[in-house]
Amino acid sequence: MKLPQELSVGEVARRSGLAVSTLHFYESKGLIASRRTSGNQRRYVRGVLRRIAVIRIAQRAGIPLEEIRQTFAAIPLDRAPTMREWERAMRAWTEALQQRISDLTDLRDKLFSCIGCGCLSVTDCPLRNGDDRLGAQGPGPRILITAAERRQRRGRQG
Repeated sequence: MKLPQELSVGEVARRSGLAVSTLHFYESKGLIASRRTSGNQRRYVRGVLRRIAVIRIAQRAGIPLEEIRQTFAAIPLDRAPTMREWERAMRAWTEALQQRISDLTDLRDKLFSCIGCGCLSVTDCPLRNGDDRLGAQGPGPRILITAAERRQRRGRQG
């Protein structure tokens, strides 16, 4: 069975799991595009399903729609992009996503131990941050911030 190359707005909504109104919103923001039939019905290229999937996952990862739109500007709206076009556009996110993953992993791993915030209420605070000596390094959770800063420096050097 040959799949249709163009999909109606209802078919895209069903397959993507999004409301039709969300698809219209994405279209108004320039994230996706459709063409109009002679009967003024929207038709989307099948490749729009990948764009929508990436938009949804990127939003869940905390990437703002404007940043998604800017990244997608290099990807054609009127056809399914080539793998090279996808790779080029997505390269911009790779480093930022890796940094976010590292920061979240640090937070998860240190959530129940001293993070150097100065509260001195966790069992190992007296060992890791006795008398809040880390406060002299600056504000905030110094153990988490210092680890993130080290990763950023390594990323710039490597």
